[in-house]
Parts: sequence; structure tokens; C-alpha cells
Amino acid sequence: MTDLSVRRAVDTDIGACAAVLNGWIDATPWFPRVHSAEEVEGFLRDAFPAREIWVIGNPVEGYLSVDPEAGKIGALYCARSGAGLGKALMDKAKEGRDRLFLHTHVANEAAQRFYRREGFVGAGAVDPEPPHELPELRMEWVR
Repeated sequence: MTDLSVRRAVDTDIGACAAVLNGWIDATPWFPRVHSAEEVEGFLRDAFPAREIWVIGNPVEGYLSVDPEAGKIGALYCARSGAGLGKALMDKAKEGRDRLFLHTHVANEAAQRFYRREGFVGAGAVDPEPPHELPELRMEWVR
């Protein structure tokens, strides 16, 4: 049984977070791999000091990253779906906040269904962030 307790990530969790994200990239046919696994880990390491990052599971099975000043969820990835991991992480991100937003790929319909269940609404198309050219959608949550 998975431990659903959420805790603040520490530096030593970065490799596990990168492994979750790299696993998602490799398992998602419509999402191109443009960065090596090592580069992905480096990006997470670089973002770590400026982000509020939460992890779930022991070992880590999911993580969520929030830019605390902008209120933007920059990442939510779980090693498996349907186990309550994303819900627990999202509940933690909402604590003490009145609003959040995120960008999700238009092709990621499962993520959009999850975000809608969590109270997010579509707020229009956004330009894709390089190096990907995949269409994205902005979604917003207001308490």
C-alpha cells in the first residue's frame, strides 16, 4: 500500500522526481523526448531553490512543483494513476492559497479530466513553451 502522506521535497529527492518525470516522458507516445534523462534532472535541480516542491510515497512516486510567487503549478507527475497520488499532491498545493493556475498539453486529456475534477477550468490556449511545439491550455483554480 502506498503511503499517501505528502512532504516537502529535499535535495536528495530530486533524482527520484526526475525518474518519475522521465518515466512519464518515455511512456507517453505523443510527447517527444528532447532532453536526456540527465538534463531533465539538471532542470529540476536548477529549479529546486525557487520552487515549492512536494513529494509523495516512500520511495517517491509523485511530485508537484509550484512557483510560490506566481501561483503556477509547473509540474505534477505521478508514477501511476488512479491511486490518489495526484489528488493528495494537489490538496497540498491548494493549502493556504486562493488561486492557482497551470498549463497542460491539449493532447493530455487525462490530465485535463483530473484538473477539472479538482475544480480547475479552462482559460484559453497558450503558446507552447520551447523546445516543444505542442499546443497547451491554461487552466485556473479559484477557491
